[in-house]
Amino acid sequence: MFFASDNWAGAHPNIVAGLSANAGGYSTAYGDGALDQAVYQRFNEIFEREVAVFFVATGTAANSLALTAYNKPGGISFAHRESHVIEDECGAPSYFSGGSRLHEIDGALGKVDPHNLERTIGRFAPEIVHWGRPMAVSITQSTEVGTVYGLHEIETISAIAKQHSVPLHMDGARFANALVALDTTPAEMTWKRGVDILSFGGTKNGCWCAEAIVLFDPDRAKELAFLRKRAAQLFSKSRFVAAQFEAYFKDGLWLDTARHANAMAARLAAAIEDSATAKLAWLPQANEVFAVIKKAEAERLQAAGAAFYDWNRPHGFDGHISEDELLYRFVTSFATTAEDVDRFGLMLA
Repeated sequence: MFFASDNWAGAHPNIVAGLSANAGGYSTAYGDGALDQAVYQRFNEIFEREVAVFFVATGTAANSLALTAYNKPGGISFAHRESHVIEDECGAPSYFSGGSRLHEIDGALGKVDPHNLERTIGRFAPEIVHWGRPMAVSITQSTEVGTVYGLHEIETISAIAKQHSVPLHMDGARFANALVALDTTPAEMTWKRGVDILSFGGTKNGCWCAEAIVLFDPDRAKELAFLRKRAAQLFSKSRFVAAQFEAYFKDGLWLDTARHANAMAARLAAAIEDSATAKLAWLPQANEVFAVIKKAEAERLQAAGAAFYDWNRPHGFDGHISEDELLYRFVTSFATTAEDVDRFGLMLA
């Protein structure tokens, strides 16, 4: 009953087999091998256009370099106050960009509120040297609290970014989970809605260690190549990242694993709803479930082998939490089984 994080899950057997199949022999290094090139082409097919793809090791590296690709002196990137780039990356975006700033935007349940974004970004007139100037807008899909931006919401935020002549970045650590939740295509959820650059995550969804920056403006690729090298993110044996993505995309595996994770989250949410000792904080949209549980009950569940974490109350959550209760996060993955969820539900009951 491991619901602490999808990072706790191992690698999907197909990913492992892909790594093993490409472990022998020789291949051109530094991303120029035949397998690398084939995977770049696969990204083009998935996104229905030519894109520039840069493999990196972590989501933090992807986010930091993606924002740095649009760096400018005095630059400010705008993101939700509870986003990963602001709360969980130890200042890496500012570090890699040489001192750009991150500015918090409020919004209910993990999503940037367009009105708040418009009002805040408008405070920084780019011609006034004292304040700093807008550099980028970043949204997380799906969000840190398991909610998903609809296509129209992405388009609305993109329009605000474009009005202020800055790019829209999407942190897609759980990109596939959001994609299947919306039942849409990668193109529709990104560049067709105005996304300029994407952090494409595979690690949380069955890969061993596979993240990528997808740049929808290939003209910026040359500069990003140098940024990645300087950040020590250019792998010599990049075929091992490519091998993961090759297996990840084959026969729609990445979509199947995401659908499974989301289905397990829905199953878990139903078990919590049926319980007399816990209550859903809000309805899950992807693979994260949040519940209000009495602290003593949570400790009993954890002692019985269920792994999950308490969580800070997100902005915009207006549900009641009493003195003896806490908010807890549960995350499902490709490795979560119905038996795990049902066993947890029985314990709750």
